Amino acid sequence: MALDERAFFTDKPETRSARFTCPKCRRTNDYTVRWVRRTKKDRPPAGGDERDRAKFAKLRDYILRLDDEVTCRTCGKKFEIPSQQSMVFVDQLSGLPNDDELEREIAAASGEAKAPEDGPKKPEIPARFRQTSSNWK
Repeated sequence: MALDERAFFTDKPETRSARFTCPKCRRTNDYTVRWVRRTKKDRPPAGGDERDRAKFAKLRDYILRLDDEVTCRTCGKKFEIPSQQSMVFVDQLSGLPNDDELEREIAAASGEAKAPEDGPKKPEIPARFRQTSSNWK
């Protein structure tokens, strides 16, 4: 008798934040998305035959997305999560860049110079706009 796939894994729920743009109001917000991390058990379950042991040897850890849609925080409309992947292997996930690194790479590739950390230099305000109200006519 073949064992169910859930017998090979331990499930652990987790939430991850992601940035999506609402297709209706075009605003970008951060949303929390529910995932389940399925970790392969350290040994195959009892009662499995030779096919189950061969199947267990090939299994890998993965995460599975539970939420298919989120509600926009601005307009309140539900929209689907714009992603092709609802399942990601954990070893592939660790190699992905985080959002900050990705933004830096995009800025470097587009030729934009990174602004200094203390902020960009603003042009000085002309003297006519710096007068006090007592100088008004």
